[in-house]
Amino acid sequence: MDEFKACNMLDYFPENILIDVLSYLSVRELVRAGRVCKRWKRLVKDQRLWRFVDLTAWKGVTSRTLWLLLRQYLGCGLRCLRLRGLLLSARGGTFLSESWLKALSTKCPRLSKLYLLHADLRSLPSCQLLPPSLQVLELRGCELPREFFNQTLPSPACSQERSEATSSVGAQQQGRDRKGKGLGSPSGIGIGRLVLNNVPSFTDQHLQSLTSWERLSRLELRDTFRVTANGLRSSAAKDGVCGVEGLSRLKFLEIGITGRQGYQLQMASLGLGAGWLGLEELSLGGKEVGPGLLCASRLKDLKCLCLWACTLSEMQIVRSCRMLRGLRQLEFLDVIFQPRQCPPVVEGEGGGGGEEQDNEEAAGGDNSNDENKTLDMNDPIPSLRRSLAVLLPSCTLVFTNCSVQINAD
Repeated sequence: MDEFKACNMLDYFPENILIDVLSYLSVRELVRAGRVCKRWKRLVKDQRLWRFVDLTAWKGVTSRTLWLLLRQYLGCGLRCLRLRGLLLSARGGTFLSESWLKALSTKCPRLSKLYLLHADLRSLPSCQLLPPSLQVLELRGCELPREFFNQTLPSPACSQERSEATSSVGAQQQGRDRKGKGLGSPSGIGIGRLVLNNVPSFTDQHLQSLTSWERLSRLELRDTFRVTANGLRSSAAKDGVCGVEGLSRLKFLEIGITGRQGYQLQMASLGLGAGWLGLEELSLGGKEVGPGLLCASRLKDLKCLCLWACTLSEMQIVRSCRMLRGLRQLEFLDVIFQPRQCPPVVEGEGGGGGEEQDNEEAAGGDNSNDENKTLDMNDPIPSLRRSLAVLLPSCTLVFTNCSVQINAD
């Protein structure tokens, strides 16, 4: 019994169980745990613990720390990486260098998502230095150079010399590698989703540079105050001389302004008034909801519409949805509905007296099967669902964390 007490209980645990226990530790705690013994050092380097790495909570991460993690821990198992830069730090200095990004691309070929918080990227000439395996890029509170999203295509002369110098066998092997990796686009930028949250340096020029990205299908612009309606209009997918021009592959677009009170409002969503070919999902938030609803009727391919973090009236919603007959889903998220002043007149509905009678029947517990006369406790305004059910019979309505504004009177 004394010998059993003297030995370490953890020595009897299987390695799979120990790895599951270590997965609950943060990155900083994992590095410290690797100093306990040789066995723990070997377990900590297991790539199952380094699939999703979050360094945003580790304050004081420098380039030296990044090099240490990359050389000793990060490897082919890395899928998602979250980093906090030194933009708001008093020390400052270079955070992401070209050499570190190249080493990251080589050692972590399966990295698909990169999240950067408060990072100063002005020392990087282009986003092409990022790992080519990236599919999702999220920037929050970052500083960008003017030509960060530009891509440099190889010149015809260089490509001709390469093709002449490469043998036929080597060309076939290179084609197989490209097919296996799925990086056959000439630009080398495989990012399909780009999220920009509170990036004040993002302008219309950056937005225009995104039109050369061949795989960008989701674009989320939150608190990008320098994007104007003209910039959005010039980047929209439209018919041109050589086919569809602009962001032709974009299927999802989000525009929202919720912060910085008193900042000059650009109303970028007015740029949707010229139309957008192929855009199926639109998300509007904050101060962009009103202008965006005015132009949403020009989006012929629109199927899903999400309105969030705003104040709306029932009349405003009904008038905007009259022209959106092709909608399949309408979602309200964190929306404050203004009290109803006068009921909207919709085809298929009766007068005001009939609607009051429906409300009285619902309050009295009438068990009718008609959805237009059923009081749904999840709806802030039950009459809004009835009105939209007539206008958009094939549309699904979703209310999440919504409320009704109560007047002081």
